Amino acid sequence: MSEPLIRNFCIIAHVDHGKTTLSDRLLEHTKTIEMRQMKDQHLDAMDLEREKGITIKCHPVTMAYTAADGKTYQLNLIDTPGHVDFSYEVSRSLAACEGAVLLIDASQGVEAQTVANATLAQQQNLEIVPVINKVDLPSARVEESRRQVEDVLAIPADDAVLASGKAGIGIGDILEAVIRRVPPPRWSDYPQARALIFDSVFDSYKGVITYVRVFSGTFKAGQSIQLLANGVRTVIKEVGRFSPKMVPAGELGPGSVGYIVTNIRDVHDVKIGDTLTFSEAPAKEPVPGFKEVVPMVFSGIYPLDTADYEKLKVSLAKLAMNDAALTYTAESSVALGFGFRCGFLGLLHMEIVQERLRREYDLDIISTYPSVVYKVHTADGQLHIVDNPVLMPDPSSISHIEEPTILARIHIPGTSIGDMLALVQEKRGTCDRTATIDDQRVVLVCTLPLNEILVDFNDRLKSITRGYGSLDYEMGPYVQSDLVKMDILVNQDPVDAFSSIVHQSKAEGRGRQLCEKLKDLLPRQLFKVAIQAAIGSKVIARETIGSVGKDVTAKCYGGDITRKRKLLEKQKEGKKRMKQVGKVSIPQEAFIKILKNEG
Repeated sequence: MSEPLIRNFCIIAHVDHGKTTLSDRLLEHTKTIEMRQMKDQHLDAMDLEREKGITIKCHPVTMAYTAADGKTYQLNLIDTPGHVDFSYEVSRSLAACEGAVLLIDASQGVEAQTVANATLAQQQNLEIVPVINKVDLPSARVEESRRQVEDVLAIPADDAVLASGKAGIGIGDILEAVIRRVPPPRWSDYPQARALIFDSVFDSYKGVITYVRVFSGTFKAGQSIQLLANGVRTVIKEVGRFSPKMVPAGELGPGSVGYIVTNIRDVHDVKIGDTLTFSEAPAKEPVPGFKEVVPMVFSGIYPLDTADYEKLKVSLAKLAMNDAALTYTAESSVALGFGFRCGFLGLLHMEIVQERLRREYDLDIISTYPSVVYKVHTADGQLHIVDNPVLMPDPSSISHIEEPTILARIHIPGTSIGDMLALVQEKRGTCDRTATIDDQRVVLVCTLPLNEILVDFNDRLKSITRGYGSLDYEMGPYVQSDLVKMDILVNQDPVDAFSSIVHQSKAEGRGRQLCEKLKDLLPRQLFKVAIQAAIGSKVIARETIGSVGKDVTAKCYGGDITRKRKLLEKQKEGKKRMKQVGKVSIPQEAFIKILKNEG
């Protein structure tokens, strides 16, 4: 198809504003899928996406639509995730498009992730088509949403299209607005062939399949191509489009979105965001607008059965190719054996990766407490990057520690502002400023330590605001903080799996909590076992597991009391000696229970 008749666009929105439902209606309206094959959340391929009702991966599809001007257009749509943890997927999709449909829930209005995604689209110079969705709901506040589009996003309110994905209202208007306002494919006049890899999957029969947006040149089967980042050369075995399943095609020309099957078998060779070009006349520069991803949260992932280590290694390699935001390096733990230190974009991303490993690769795994990357300055002037508490330098040599912060935009109802400020304060954060969206909603702009929002911040935000609050954040600077490494000692031996880096003010409470949990979970020994939380050599919390009693005086049924005392003294000496040489082996179940509760 000629370039003036091609439109590339994606749907972006806050989580749960109806992106996937709207994509379903677009597929029906353009007759891309027959009604008998149609199902809800059609583009969500994973069971996990359907169960949780969220989009995790971006999903491309090519549609043909005859517009009001009588011409038939090729529309390439990419459905994107809405959660802040998957904003990396959104940025990749935006790099492959010329326009974006920005969806706003009429009953919720403009939320945190709406603003963040609109800003991402504007940075890529995309044409934004605002759509106010769910206008058929009784709670819809259409005029208020229009006003927010203008006031918060600085987009003319008259441009907004009114629609309902559920009821199928305004679907034709959205398609017409896309054709009228989204420009034809850009950068198609570049002298060499270039295609952006915005996703890839591994097929055990075909090898690596790359999802591409072609900017210039025409790609066909049999051509010799190369990857610009690492110079790897290969031959195209097949090209095709998504409708929405993979359908082979003769060629992919400028402006097209589709897939390219290569004979690359090593998943490490293909990098998301790389540029494909012809090996005979390679492009001088890659497609712009793509940025490397930096993991925010780190956690150790270990197989429950040590024999599954190799299987976990292969599974992580395949998963990392499909999810470029995931990083991993091998590590070992005295308590848990061999495993991997994995980097994630956030806690939801971590949960999804672990769930995919369990389901798609049939692995039983355990993960350690999540931590972030700290900058540790030692007295000799050296800087240590620490993502694992075990790697922390000796406390006596540390000059100071810096921790990462985030700049958070928290959208909440005005009635929850007091409780929300108390939560921010509890998490060692500061509120920089507040702004009013309308008579019901406010925005808090806060600076918070990344470590503090890892576990329960989002849950507590939702409960304080009764589900109406939303959070979006971006990375802030590193700041100096009073942080310490807390060890858990069982019978004087440190257990590395329970080590963590905490703020001095919270160390005692957290240490006591962990000691109490371990006291309940560890089996009793023949001697008393001390469970201690310590910072360096200073013990800050302690619990004691009582010894298993044995009645050594049972055989003394009479006679002098000194006989009983003698036996009791002998037992006491034996327990004392046993405590010095005895080892406490912590059962795997105790690790699993503690780490699951912590995560």
